This record gives sequence, C-alpha cells and structure tokens, in this order.
Amino acid sequence: MSAARGRWARSLSSALALGATDTIFALCSGRGPCGVAVIRTSGPGSRGVLQSLTGTPKLPPPRVLALRRIRDPQTAESLDRGLVVWFPGPRSFTGEDCAELHLHGGTAVVSGVLRALGRLPGLRPAERGEFTLRAFRRGKLDLTGAEGVRDLIGAETAAQRRQALRQAEGELGQLLQRWSRTLTQALAHLEAFIDFGEDEDVEEEVLSRVSVSVRELEREIRAHLRDGRRGERLRAGVRAVIAGPPNVGKSSLFNLLCQRPAAIVSPHAGTTRDVLEVPLDIGGYPLVLGDTAGLRRAADPVEREGVTRARARLGQADLVLAVLDVTAVAPAALAEALATLELPPGVPCLLVLNKADLLRGSPSAPRGSPSVPRCPQGPPGVPTALLSCKTGQGLQELLELLGKQLEQLHTGDTGDIGDVALAAEQLRLARRELGRITGHVGAEDVLEIIFRDFCVGK
Repeated sequence: MSAARGRWARSLSSALALGATDTIFALCSGRGPCGVAVIRTSGPGSRGVLQSLTGTPKLPPPRVLALRRIRDPQTAESLDRGLVVWFPGPRSFTGEDCAELHLHGGTAVVSGVLRALGRLPGLRPAERGEFTLRAFRRGKLDLTGAEGVRDLIGAETAAQRRQALRQAEGELGQLLQRWSRTLTQALAHLEAFIDFGEDEDVEEEVLSRVSVSVRELEREIRAHLRDGRRGERLRAGVRAVIAGPPNVGKSSLFNLLCQRPAAIVSPHAGTTRDVLEVPLDIGGYPLVLGDTAGLRRAADPVEREGVTRARARLGQADLVLAVLDVTAVAPAALAEALATLELPPGVPCLLVLNKADLLRGSPSAPRGSPSVPRCPQGPPGVPTALLSCKTGQGLQELLELLGKQLEQLHTGDTGDIGDVALAAEQLRLARRELGRITGHVGAEDVLEIIFRDFCVGK
C-alpha cells in the first residue's frame, strides 16, 4: 500500500470510528485557471467558516447565493469578491452543515482561500470521496447511489451519463430495497412457522406462500443478472472487434471509424500483427474498437502470433464487425464466407461488405467490375452494410446499424422449500448480501473499494 493510499485508509477508518465530526474543505470544481472555482466545506465548523471569511456574523438565507467580500481571517487581506451559499444540515448534500464559496477561478485566488481555510482551527483538507462518504453515513444515499455519483463524475458519453444519473438518484437502490423487503417478509413468515407451527393460528399454507414469493423473486433476480452485462458495458464500453480475412479493409475501416490514421494500411496482406484498440462514442454509447490481424493460416511466426491474439480477442468480444471484400464473394456465398471465419458462437455480428467503390456502377469502378444488389442481404439474422472505406460511401448506413446494435446491447426454476430451518437461514444470508450492496448491512469492508476512486472535493 502506498503512503497516500495508507493515509486515505487511516482517514477512512477514523471517519468511520469518530462519526466524521470534524470539518473538511476542498476545491470541488477541478484545478487549473477557470471562470468560476467552487470550494466546499462540510461539518460543524462550516458556519464559522462563512463568518470568518466574510467578516460578519450574519449568514445569508439558507440555499441562497449572496455576494460577499472574501478575506483572510488572519491577515484581513482581501482575497476575492464572490458568491457564498449556506446549507444548514440536514438539508445539504452530506447531511451536515455545509458552505460553498464560488470564487474567480484564478490560481492565486484559489490557493489564497485554501491557505486561509487551512489556518482555521478545526478544519482539515478532505480526502478523496469524503463528502460522499459523509452523505452515505448520514443516510443521504446508499452505496449504489454513491457508486452512481462516482460514475456520473467519470461519464464520457450520453448513455453513461443517463445510467449514472439514474443510479445516483436511487433507481438501483430502490429495486434492491424492494427485494430486501420481500426477503424480510418471507423470512418473518418462515420463522413464525418454525416458532408457532403447531398452533392453530399459523396455517400450513404459509410455506406455499413463501415458496411462491421466493421463486418469483429468484426469477426477477436471475432476469436482472441476465442483462448481458449492460451496466458494465456502459461503464467500460462495448468491446467490438473488427475481424476478417487479410487485405479486405479491416484497418481502413478502423481508421474510418476513428477518423484518424490509427492503423497502418497497406496493400500487402498480413500488415496488422497486433491488436489495436481505440475508445469511441457511437450514438452516445461507449465503444472500445479493436483492429486485429487477418484470419488465415499463417506461415510467418509473427503473423501467426497476430492471428492467435486476434482469436483470443474475438473470444472476449461483445460485438464483431466482420469485414469481407464484396468483389470477391458472390451474394449467394456470403453465409459460407462468413462461416469460414469461425467467429465465436452467440456473439452479435455486423457484416461489412467493403470495396463498394469497385462494383459496377460506381464512378471509380474499373471495366468488368462485378455487380451486386445495392442493398445486399447477408445471412439470416446478420445485419449487413455495403461500404467503401476509400470513398466513405455507405458510412452513414453502417453507423446507423452499429448504433442499433449498441442500443440492443445496452438496453430458473427452484425446488420445494425442503428443510424450513435451512430455508430461513438461506433467506437471512440473501437479505444480508443485499444489505451489503446497499450499505445497510456490514458495509465497512466494501467502503474503501467504492470511495477510493472518487476525486477530492466529492
């Protein structure tokens, strides 16, 4: 563990043990010169912070911006003229008394105010994620909401933003709480049967009602877990791999989608030897696009290693962009040509027929060029796009198909109860595990994992 990481862990442990009663401060608007910089405080000393820096005991009305002169309490030097906001607890982000200073974002202004705050008694700089940690400790959000805040800070695409915002606002937490209530009710009924099953007041049908309830909950949870990694895909990006025989335009397609010469393009087959990856935003969805070596039996040992790596990456793919030379494959043989690539089964595939500029009817097509339907039909269930990486013809249609694929990628029965005591224990364990996710049961051992990835000031 690094020294910084060790300090963070000690601070976290201290916050958990002491209830975070001290007052913290941090720049929460990002570093570097900017139009407006926001410095936040949280804790019982926040009232005194505003009074000291504005030089007046009178605070502005809660949650109302007020223009004030900001001074160094120690030297009385004027540091800035900006807006201040007072958030008395519990109606604040952390649930504690909070204050915000909205200053001019110059380096000298920000550093001067931070130095002044650091000299005030009872104040200390905040650790990474400590504001959100305090919000969690005071019940302002659960762990799923905290993770949503973290994802919202790191969101790079519109879809990532939408998902993170839903989670930060409690959508996932509410679902888990509903599951927890169902488990609690089922557990209560089972324990009542165990304790009072011989009494007339507890009917035998309680077991069947519990069984139906738990089976329905299990089906719902299984359906939730079978969502095809949509949440993970939105966070990290869909792993898409461009695959096909050598010299069909895979690297050209890679460069076209990247809008820059990211891969070497050569008329010689086997140029690509390693896997190249670039993160992209396609229609608001994150995509990690990989260019791979041509799939063929290679004699050269370096190219053979490239093919091996291509196969390995295909095994990890969420989506395959299979590229074929439209001039080299008859429309009736597309399915057979696609099958020769031996793509991993069950992985969605988008077929790209490249070199459309060489077809009969295209301005740049040589005499005697083959002719294919303008909207070729690929194998059943495989979306197909006709494209020219050279001229850009068909690019918009390809992007629309790709966007639909990404949208689709992001959008069990059990036996009888058996032994009632064992079933009750299983329900208790299930309820405890749900509580660990939301932070309502045994959260301390997962707090570090969640909050250590936050930025300072949040």
